[in-house]
Amino acid sequence: MSDITVHIIDRKGVKHTVEAPTDMAMNIMELCKVYELPVEAVCGGMAMCATCQCYIISDHNLGGRSDDEQAMLWEAQNVKENSRLGCQLVISESMDGLIIELAPEV
Repeated sequence: MSDITVHIIDRKGVKHTVEAPTDMAMNIMELCKVYELPVEAVCGGMAMCATCQCYIISDHNLGGRSDDEQAMLWEAQNVKENSRLGCQLVISESMDGLIIELAPEV
């Protein structure tokens, strides 16, 4: 496996192009933390807080939301049709070139 490129637009509109390993079972929330992007991850990646909510900008097929993810997004603010929880998106080779935008803090 190899590293992929992910583009993350922060809350100030700045685009960060980062490398992400595909062989560590890392998720998008953890990737943001590694690169010190402003994601709180209060629940530690358990889909219980929505502080890692992001918007999928590119056309990547990331599969559907799990029941837990859907339930959390139902209660979250600033949710859009393309909202996902970063903690629920495990990095894979099929995500190469993924573009996301961090949702506003609440």
